[in-house]
Amino acid sequence: MSRPRVLVIDDEPNIRRALRVWLGDHGYDVQVVASGEEALDAAALVPPDVVILDLVLPGLTGLEVCKGLREWSQVPILVLSARGAEQDKIQALDLGADDYLTKPFGMGELLARLRAMLRRATGGPPSPILESGELRLDQARRLVTLAGREVHLTPTEYEMLRYLMANAGKVMTHRILLGAVWGPNHEDASETLRVFIAQLRRKIEPEPHRPIYIRTEPGIGYRFRSTT
Repeated sequence: MSRPRVLVIDDEPNIRRALRVWLGDHGYDVQVVASGEEALDAAALVPPDVVILDLVLPGLTGLEVCKGLREWSQVPILVLSARGAEQDKIQALDLGADDYLTKPFGMGELLARLRAMLRRATGGPPSPILESGELRLDQARRLVTLAGREVHLTPTEYEMLRYLMANAGKVMTHRILLGAVWGPNHEDASETLRVFIAQLRRKIEPEPHRPIYIRTEPGIGYRFRSTT
């Protein structure tokens, strides 16, 4: 089996060197570049299986690189963000990034995020059945069950849960969720989203105030629990 190809885009030599060694030792074929321009050229020449993208780069910014990649590629993108750059994280996710890590980060968590993104990218044809723990959503029958018992959801609650489960493990920003469930004219209705998330948690979470399925990414959005 071929080694997954990782393109690392970071202007810090120490991080490039560390990621090349660490990821190489864990079974990845690693290419490192220091600028956005180099990144777009490298991705076009030899398409990677996953991209690790720093947002602060010389020349083209990480956001511009993300946008440029999404014009022609659906490669999974993991964003590296400096602490406090919350708005940049949100913009990157809205532009199509799949996940983010805040610097400084642990290598173990980085590897786990990469594995999750690669699983989603190579998961094969989508299944009509979405499952996580005791929660099951049958898209063909529009039926949701928890531990075998039917959960009665409104049409909006169902669509929100279906979208979250279909993107399990991936951070969904407020804007993305609102646009997907209510349409483009509702992308700023954050309070509406919080109300429906609370309603959904009351119906599917064993302890709604300590959710295990729908997890909050503070200031950014929500992440549905990824199956292992």
